[in-house]
Amino acid sequence: MIYGIGNDICDIRRLRATLERRGERFAETVLGPQELQVYHQRQARWADRGVRYLATRFSAKEAFSKAIGLGMRMPMSWRRCEILNLPSGQPHIVLHGDLQRWFAEKGLQAHVSITDESDYAASFVIVEK
Repeated sequence: MIYGIGNDICDIRRLRATLERRGERFAETVLGPQELQVYHQRQARWADRGVRYLATRFSAKEAFSKAIGLGMRMPMSWRRCEILNLPSGQPHIVLHGDLQRWFAEKGLQAHVSITDESDYAASFVIVEK
């Protein structure tokens, strides 16, 4: 049974401007520990890849927060939700702390799809019970 659906679109240009204005603190606010490692690796190879990675994760977390019906309020927070990739490349959601416990207690399962194209990153999340 579908518990919730969320989608989001992020303007990569706007996110890039925020990153330039706030610096690495912005990435550290949005990304969890494993995501930060990937972000730094991609950014080191090509700065734009880092920005696109950050934008897709930002978008996916927004979509996830909508799908679970909480928005960005506890137990949902940026760093308690990570969007990682399986070895196949498929994105999946990894939760931590209070958010993981809340999600498990409700018996929920999430599916995420992310994409980016020149100026936009978009994501779609379905949460099942």
